[in-house]
Amino acid sequence: MDTRFLPHNTHLDSPTNFQLLDPHLKQLNKQKLIYFSPTIHALPKNEPGIYSITGGRQIGKTTLIKQWMSQLMANDVYPGNIRYLTGELIDNHHMLVSIISNILSHADTNMVCFFIIIDEVTYINNWDKGIKYLADAGILENVVLIVTGSDTLIIQEAIKRFPGRRGLSDKVDFHISPLNFYETVKLKKNFDDCELFHLMNASIEASSELIERLFSEFNYYLCHGGFLTAINDMVSHGKIRNATCITYSDWIRGDFLKNNKQEHYLKEIVFAIIQRYASQITWNSLAKEMSIDHPKTISDYIELLSRMDVLFVQHAIREDKLSAAPKKAKKVIFTDPFIFHAINAWLNPSDHIYSQNISAMIHDPVWSSKIAEACAISHYHQKYPTYYIKAAGEVDIAYVHQNKMFPVEIKWTHNIQSYFLKQLKKYSNGKILTRLKTSRKVNDIDSEPLPLALLKLEPILKKLG
Repeated sequence: MDTRFLPHNTHLDSPTNFQLLDPHLKQLNKQKLIYFSPTIHALPKNEPGIYSITGGRQIGKTTLIKQWMSQLMANDVYPGNIRYLTGELIDNHHMLVSIISNILSHADTNMVCFFIIIDEVTYINNWDKGIKYLADAGILENVVLIVTGSDTLIIQEAIKRFPGRRGLSDKVDFHISPLNFYETVKLKKNFDDCELFHLMNASIEASSELIERLFSEFNYYLCHGGFLTAINDMVSHGKIRNATCITYSDWIRGDFLKNNKQEHYLKEIVFAIIQRYASQITWNSLAKEMSIDHPKTISDYIELLSRMDVLFVQHAIREDKLSAAPKKAKKVIFTDPFIFHAINAWLNPSDHIYSQNISAMIHDPVWSSKIAEACAISHYHQKYPTYYIKAAGEVDIAYVHQNKMFPVEIKWTHNIQSYFLKQLKKYSNGKILTRLKTSRKVNDIDSEPLPLALLKLEPILKKLG
């Protein structure tokens, strides 16, 4: 095998020491909290085809792949039938075809599956042409080929060019997101299954002590979000290290430069987003306040950030169609609280990012309210088509489920003013998610503690039962 790829293929020489020698697994095993994504069990075991794994930077795609490789070998897959390639070392599709053809020319794929992973495939020019050629030439017969990348749209669009070549599996595309609040609570193991059952079961009133602990966990979540490195930083060091934030923002800036974008434009745009966080904006209004002349440029940058899972656009809803109203003002929401903090730390450098930036914001009533609202929007966005209501008044969330709209207002405050509930009161199924620690009626509208509501978004009762 090409010696450049050997550091990530230590299983070829020493399968039993793969966990100790592989650079990603070696680093993983140093962490106090180790996460095993359910996606590992959904990845192919012996079903040939072309698969994709997408997700943002630093989300754990490569670690997931290495854990899967380890699982394959534990399930008696011959180590010599697994190869890991990194796209960063492959210039173009010609080189890709040559490398894979050479690997498979020495393999017996008649009787058993062969597994090839191409990590960060978008680094390879015209990679999709290379894979299409390999598939059409029959070279990938009886091969499980997995490509990964951080630019979700580019991979999804390229994969569409492989009709009939992707295999027979029901699921061939996988997307990795930051851990949601429930997944993070489970990972940290500060609640046992019985306590989670009491929190989740609508027929059981959770004790005030359980609710207090849940609120404490949520305050931590508003700092580290669902990023495993940041979560482990908090557990091991009591803070998120500067390097963790800087590494993430460096990746984002690097990806923008790779896409021939201007860093100073990126900085202007994310600064404007944070200044107006969780508020309505238009590309035209932003352009008037920036050195960027054209709203289309702003739209293009936002689209790229969205493809990279940095953020997403929350549209107003057309209530008659239960779909987006593209001409109305939008909200731009970071996918995860940690992403917000990492980008903000890039804009406002500090020698003590956690204490001076992150913790300070979480303790500020205005900023903590914005971050909590965005966190809630992101959680619903992962589960349902999610919008906001822009009418005579505004409602923070309008999610659609089974062809019905469910309005939700976020009030991360102890003082809920009735004036801000006027629009929500127009809907019989409206709900308020609050900073209050009990469920109650607020102005005749059902309310629930926000951390508890986000926990319940995960259908876990059947898992715990």
